[in-house]
Amino acid sequence: MKIGLSIAEFTWPGGAPRLGPDLARVVRVADQCGFDSISVMDHFFQIPMNGPAELEMLECYTTLAFIAAHTSKAKLLPLVTGTPYRHPGVLAKMVTTLDVLSGGRAWLGIGAAWNEAEARGLGIPFPPLGERFERLEETLQICLRMWQGDESPYSGKYFQLERPLNVPQSLQRPHPPILVGGSGEKKTLRLVARYADACNLFRPSEVPRKLAILREHCEAEGRDYNTIEKTLAYMFDLGEDGARVSEVVEQLHELAELGIQTVIGGVKDAHTVTPLEVIGRDIIPAAADF
Repeated sequence: MKIGLSIAEFTWPGGAPRLGPDLARVVRVADQCGFDSISVMDHFFQIPMNGPAELEMLECYTTLAFIAAHTSKAKLLPLVTGTPYRHPGVLAKMVTTLDVLSGGRAWLGIGAAWNEAEARGLGIPFPPLGERFERLEETLQICLRMWQGDESPYSGKYFQLERPLNVPQSLQRPHPPILVGGSGEKKTLRLVARYADACNLFRPSEVPRKLAILREHCEAEGRDYNTIEKTLAYMFDLGEDGARVSEVVEQLHELAELGIQTVIGGVKDAHTVTPLEVIGRDIIPAAADF
């Protein structure tokens, strides 16, 4: 099992003047400790589960570029790009640029988006859910076409590109890996089976059912189920002075037995870097054996 770090909060003691230096320190330590990936949310306002909208939130792709400059090994993952927030041709160029400048470490994490309040707040058009999924599928098609080097016009229901040129190409071939986030059984998991290299689930209790449905979609699409990486959003609770490390290791072992190959975890007080060091020392090596 691999361990990824998800950074979803930026309300740290030093405030905005310290965010750059503190984030650089956090990601350097995570990289050195062996975290497989470092991800940030694609939100402009803080989300309700983490606190009020007014709390600090950094823009996703600018932040990933900053992280790239301060790391050398970890994959760089938006968890996940909101489809309505960027035109697909521009998004493909952004991910390609991140991949080239990071030495081939970028992923495209993407989903239909859900936070209407932040979209309306910033004046971003936010279509109904069904249309967002249609736009998501067209976005995936456009990104794959651009990574294939196909410059022929694309004419979809929502997007028309006269010449989807993408130079330089991504370093990762045939393309940067794609993670489609979400666990919707009819649409999201179907898109995973059709286009993605990884899924991202949320609740351990739902994993067996969701993976069974993903397998069904793979069979319908003629896709090898085993080629899709199964990831799970997770929250590391290490306890006081790492007292719960053994419990966390056991939880991860149970998740591995359910079929989860990677956990992408939030870490309380990550800005202190101490819990990252504990995970690197006590959890990442143990999980590697699952």
